[in-house]
Amino acid sequence: MDNAKDRWLLVGRLAGGGLLLATGAIHLDLYLTGYRSIPTIGPLFLLQVIAAFVLGVAVVSARSRLAAAAGAMFALSTLGGYLLSVWFGLFGFKEVRTAAGVVAGAIEVAAFAVLAVTVVALNSDLPLRRGRRAGAQPLLWAIAGSSLVALGLFGAAVTSAGGAVVASGQPELKTTTIDNTVVLTNAKGFTLYWFALDTATTSRCSGSCTAYWPPVGGKPAAGPGVSGRIGTIERSGGVLQVTYDGHPLYTYVGDSAPGQAHGNDIDLNGGEWHEMTASGG
Repeated sequence: MDNAKDRWLLVGRLAGGGLLLATGAIHLDLYLTGYRSIPTIGPLFLLQVIAAFVLGVAVVSARSRLAAAAGAMFALSTLGGYLLSVWFGLFGFKEVRTAAGVVAGAIEVAAFAVLAVTVVALNSDLPLRRGRRAGAQPLLWAIAGSSLVALGLFGAAVTSAGGAVVASGQPELKTTTIDNTVVLTNAKGFTLYWFALDTATTSRCSGSCTAYWPPVGGKPAAGPGVSGRIGTIERSGGVLQVTYDGHPLYTYVGDSAPGQAHGNDIDLNGGEWHEMTASGG
């Protein structure tokens, strides 16, 4: 095999394996900073992280078409999972647009393209030397087309994905018992949370933070069992956020049904989150 092809194969393996390791690192950070608390999604994230690291190392260390092909398909399937989660939701969880998700998706498209080309290059029947590319060209065009389609779908998903929507109207605060603790909920029964970094007058959760912790907005009404001090603060843009005993209130995107408190006592977005008890805090 010629030296030029050897060099291209090495570059492809290093680049493809490195991209897999990069997406694995991003998903590991997401897992550790919140996704691990989401039922079903959390274990799948951990499995995804392990697979990304194993495949990344295999691609870099072994001159194997199988490893490169598995890495390419893994990258494409991971992107597909993200698209499904954004458009339709998976296991009761609907993904929102975040900077980490956008970066991970772009890396996955690049990983698929690089590793798919590497698979072609590793096929000795399809040499890439000048003048002998006729057999490889249809596959290379197919890879380019597939990559462009994947990039287009990803772009459409990112554009359509929503961030957090601050609830409006007149939310009624209620109570429910979770693990022998009486906690505050919204009118639909979803647990409400407070953020340790907030003050009585200011929310420290903004930008991508609100994608996972949607602020509770509007002018609230107290339901049975709600005896704490209810108020509001003004967020940027003039939107009102409900407070309880001096704590701005949020829901958590990881709670897919009433009676859940998957966001309790987790460290995310720079501070700890806690369920709001009926007694306050």
